Amino acid sequence: MRPQCNLIIDSCCDLPFDVVEDEGVTLLEFPYLTSGGERSDDLFKSISAHEFYEGMRNGEQPSTAQVPLVRFREVFERAAREGVPTVYLSFTRGLSGSFDTALMVRDQIVAEYPGFELYVVETCLASIAEGLLVYEALRERSRGLTASQMVEWANEAKYFINEMFMVDDLDSLRRGGRIPASVALAGAKLDVKPMLDIALDGKLSLVGVARGRKKGIKQLAEFYKKRIESVTDERRRVIIGHSDCPKDVERLKDELRKVDESIVFLETSIGPVIGSHVGPGMLALAFWGVDSREMLSISERIASRVHRD
Repeated sequence: MRPQCNLIIDSCCDLPFDVVEDEGVTLLEFPYLTSGGERSDDLFKSISAHEFYEGMRNGEQPSTAQVPLVRFREVFERAAREGVPTVYLSFTRGLSGSFDTALMVRDQIVAEYPGFELYVVETCLASIAEGLLVYEALRERSRGLTASQMVEWANEAKYFINEMFMVDDLDSLRRGGRIPASVALAGAKLDVKPMLDIALDGKLSLVGVARGRKKGIKQLAEFYKKRIESVTDERRRVIIGHSDCPKDVERLKDELRKVDESIVFLETSIGPVIGSHVGPGMLALAFWGVDSREMLSISERIASRVHRD
C-alpha cells in the first residue's frame, strides 16, 4: 500500500540506520560536541559505537546541544515544498528543548504554506523506547495511515511502550544535568548499578538499583516478565540497546528467553547523543506491554488529569 504521509524522525531514537532508511523518511540528526569539534549523531555511520565509547573510557567527555532552529526550518520547509502531509515524531521535551523549537518552526511553516499538513508529536520517549515507537510507526505508515491517523496512533501507542535501562554509574547523567548530583553521589557510594526508566512526563526516573551487573540483567528480565502480560504474539518484539557491552546483551537475551522463547530481538547501539549522558556500559530494553498509565498511583492519576485539563 502506498504511504499516505511522510515521517520526520530524530537520531535520539537510536535505531540502526538501515532500519529507518526509507523513501519519505527524514532523519533529523542531533548535534554533539567532542574535543575534536561538533559532530552530528548520524546513527554511527561516520564513527563506530566502539570508537565513541572507547573515547569516553579514555577521558573524552562529549556534550550535547539542541537541534538549531535553522535546521528545523530547513527540514520542515523542504517537507512543505514536497507537499506530502508530514509527521515529526519528536524526542521528549523532558530531556531537550528541541521539541519547543520544532513547535515554533512548525507554526511558521504552516502560516507560510496554507493547507500543508505538518504535525509535531511529542513522544515523551527517548532512546530505544522512542525507537520502538518509530519502528512501529514505519510499519503503520506502510499500511496506509494518513498523517492525522499517525498522530492519533502515536499519541496512544506511546503509553504501551515499556522500557528500563541499567547504567554503569550516574556520573555522565550528573554532568549533563539529567539527575541531581546528590542522587549520583549516593549511587557511587553504595556501589550499585542504577535502574532507570522514562516517566510519563518524559523525564528520567530512578526506579531501583542492582548489586552488580548480573543482578541488574536479571532485574531487566523480571521487568519484562511483569509488564508483558496480555500482549499478543505479534507484538513480542524486544529492542535491546547497549553502549558497547555486547556480552551483556547476550546475557540479557538468555535471561529473556527463559521467560519467553517467542521473542524477536532487534539489537542496536545507543547513539552518541544519548551515549554522551549515559556513558559506556548502558544496557536497555524496550517492548510493547501494559499501559503505563495503569501503573500510576491514584494521586498521580489525579495530578496527570489536572495538568492535562
